[in-house]
Amino acid sequence: MTMARLFPLAAATALLGAVACAPVEQPGQGNYAPGYAGIETILLDGDLVNFRVAMRGARDNEDVATYARCAAAQYALIRGFGFARHVRTNVQQAGGVWRGDAVYTISAALPPGIRTIDAEVTVRDCGALGIPTI
Repeated sequence: MTMARLFPLAAATALLGAVACAPVEQPGQGNYAPGYAGIETILLDGDLVNFRVAMRGARDNEDVATYARCAAAQYALIRGFGFARHVRTNVQQAGGVWRGDAVYTISAALPPGIRTIDAEVTVRDCGALGIPTI
């Protein structure tokens, strides 16, 4: 995947430790046993936030993007917002570790665009799937 336009980094950074998950049965996928290896959150500018995630055992880029989406949803709730809008996600794999670099905007009201998420619903769905959030 090609790198999208990078934004200058600013302010707050938080890194969480590794979290392992029990195998999740996915229809047609067999046992899926991802290892969630942490979330780094970087505030870029006001409502623009960068999420860097790492995991093992991803099946594809979408698993990594979903982990980042879960982090973005929880972060929005922590900051008192109800919504997030996906800007971009880049995924790389090396040595069995998948890394995602995602950018979201967070907002109190539903933002314009088709790539928006309802933070409460997303966090609930992530919990049901066993995907950790911040």
